[in-house]
Amino acid sequence: MNPPDNAIVFSFDEKSQIQALDRTQPSLPMKQGRPGTVTHDYKRNGTTTLFAALNVASGELIGKCFSRHRHEEFLVFLKLIDKEVPKGTQIHIVLDNYATHKHENVRTWLDKHKRFHLHFTPTSSSWLNLVERWFRDITTKRIRRGSFGSVAELTQAIDDYVAHNNHDPKPFIWTKTAKQIIAKVRRGRVALEAVRQSRVI
Repeated sequence: MNPPDNAIVFSFDEKSQIQALDRTQPSLPMKQGRPGTVTHDYKRNGTTTLFAALNVASGELIGKCFSRHRHEEFLVFLKLIDKEVPKGTQIHIVLDNYATHKHENVRTWLDKHKRFHLHFTPTSSSWLNLVERWFRDITTKRIRRGSFGSVAELTQAIDDYVAHNNHDPKPFIWTKTAKQIIAKVRRGRVALEAVRQSRVI
């Protein structure tokens, strides 16, 4: 929310198990009087995991696909961030509490790279992380209706989407204050409890 001078803030997460689905028939585009179509049946051609770091201030994204989702891949991605960000700039990363992010090898690497500062979101609060909003965009605009004959095709589509995003990046802006968000969550809990009580009666 208030990074120090000469620092960059990334919102980081992994979008795991993205499936390369090949539809059994070509999808039909939307046209007047008919919605776009996509077949319900498909062939699975493997999966990939997208590691993504969203620059909160600019909207630019550093992304890389991996076949696995372990601390080894996380370390490779941290090294990619280290290479992409100019030397002398402090790097603050907001991420979740996944055990991979706290692995001993990761901690050892971070001890040697003092410009990295990790900030963990509370448990079950990954929605606070803005990269989740970016994941929604790539899912709805590129992945969900796509047809991919291989993991390589899927990975290329993801890389193309990241490049398109970075050509004209736009940051996500919170439109509600933290106080408004918490108040809405409380109202939702009250309403949910009322529904539960009505079912008991």
